Amino acid sequence: MAGSSSSIVAGLTAAALATVGFLAFRASATVPPELARPRTGDQSGVSVSKVPRDREDPGALPEGSGTGLRVVYSVDDDRVWLVDGRGKVKRTFRVTPGSVDPAPGEYAVTSRSNVATGTDGASIEHVVRFASVDDVTIGFSSTVRSATAPPDPALQTGGIRESRADGDAMWDFATIGRAIVVIR
Repeated sequence: MAGSSSSIVAGLTAAALATVGFLAFRASATVPPELARPRTGDQSGVSVSKVPRDREDPGALPEGSGTGLRVVYSVDDDRVWLVDGRGKVKRTFRVTPGSVDPAPGEYAVTSRSNVATGTDGASIEHVVRFASVDDVTIGFSSTVRSATAPPDPALQTGGIRESRADGDAMWDFATIGRAIVVIR
């Protein structure tokens, strides 16, 4: 009898430790929702109006797109810049936006998923989420199939689609808490 009660206690302890471990993992994989709201104005250094572009080099990082280590996303140009801590562009690429755009401002990566299904039903990978607009989650991802189709205008989608190579680069760069600067 004494042996069976100690087995029960050991089993319950193991289950409790597994639960605590799982909850700790989930907590480390997400950022509080407050960080998913845009921070605009003087504290972010981000312009909420259309920032000037280099007409000779459309891939050049726009002025007024923040400072420090960050991802810059232009909703008007459908372009992303991965910017290192010294302000140098590590990579820039075009994207296909969803039907719902985030407001200009500074956000933070709130969660990531290696694989998922998009709101459009597509199999996607390397999902990097950073905002929510009217219950539509906004984030970068790439489709598992090779081509990215334009979003269905009848669906409310927040998936900003990238090529698989660009999605790999975003996945490596945009870890939890990384700044995402949205500009016009």
